[in-house]
Amino acid sequence: MKQLMNVFALFMALLLSGQAQARNFSMFSLENKVCYDRKTEPSTFAVDAHVHFQPFGGPALPFEEMLGYLQKQSIYFVNIFGIGQKLPAKSPCTYYLACPGTMVTPSISNDFVNATNIAKRLPNKLPKNLHLTLSMSFTNLAEPETIVPQIELLDKEFPGMFTWMGEINVVKQAIFPNGHFATPQNEIKKWKAFMKIMAERNIPVSFHSDLGNDKEPFKYLPLMQEILSSYPGNIIVWHHLGLSKELSHLDPKKHIKILSGFLDEHPNLYLDISWRVLYDNYFSEPAKRKLYIAFLEKHSTRILPGTDFVAAANKTYKIYKEEVAANSDILKDLNNEAFRNIALGQNYFNILALPFKAPEICNSIR
Repeated sequence: MKQLMNVFALFMALLLSGQAQARNFSMFSLENKVCYDRKTEPSTFAVDAHVHFQPFGGPALPFEEMLGYLQKQSIYFVNIFGIGQKLPAKSPCTYYLACPGTMVTPSISNDFVNATNIAKRLPNKLPKNLHLTLSMSFTNLAEPETIVPQIELLDKEFPGMFTWMGEINVVKQAIFPNGHFATPQNEIKKWKAFMKIMAERNIPVSFHSDLGNDKEPFKYLPLMQEILSSYPGNIIVWHHLGLSKELSHLDPKKHIKILSGFLDEHPNLYLDISWRVLYDNYFSEPAKRKLYIAFLEKHSTRILPGTDFVAAANKTYKIYKEEVAANSDILKDLNNEAFRNIALGQNYFNILALPFKAPEICNSIR
């Protein structure tokens, strides 16, 4: 009995000293004093800052099921996107690559569905260990004059609920066969009205903007240059480090030089490392991985993690788990400061001015 009591006393001492606690939502409170032991806790991110709760076409995963996926992965903060362009409602397609020739168009309908799913569960029917950020994803850059009226519509129907904008497709080569085209550079100046609203509200605006392709690696770089120079007062998130399936062989040194220059010149720019294309083509190769680890550590206050998971009804928890693993893989090799900022969400909390704090790291990793 005495031995058992001694074991219990040791456990309590460790707990009170901040050394023994499984990852949970309370660790991210402002009052938390428990450190994060990287030897025993998950190396996967606690924030999925890039999840599409609505698919390109067809039905979505049930809302509660998607929330359950997050909880099973010990993810407590999520940025809920709609989808930038949707397939027609009558189309049997669920994924654009399977249906070349089928047009995709921006739609506000998925924003209504996401907001309604949350609103009807307020105030007490949402999980207490999840913080949900809602993003407006309807933005049609081909018709910028329609954007402000639709913001006003969402304001009227769901006041104060949308605190992010995106994912907005500036240029996404994968959907060129579906009627999408690169935004003309001279059109970017026409965004002033809606970008002004986003700046006044401190709402981040996140863009999918391909750098280029393997034949012309920097073909579309001027588009992001124009966005950043035109809207320095906006918080801007550039998704996927500008990479894509069409750009799978970019020299990482050239890539990192461009990204570093942008970060140095534009203090309101953040980068998103979601989408397993980054892992498959860049982060999984040791020589490239080493370069990107150094880059992420140097700029660790400017990086957001995520899966880019699209919650179509035919997706499963196994698929989501695999996406979390692939998109988190590089995080396990980061130093403590970078891991805390990126994986544990301090950057995400800072951008949104959320009342949370990433736990300090125990002295277990460099």
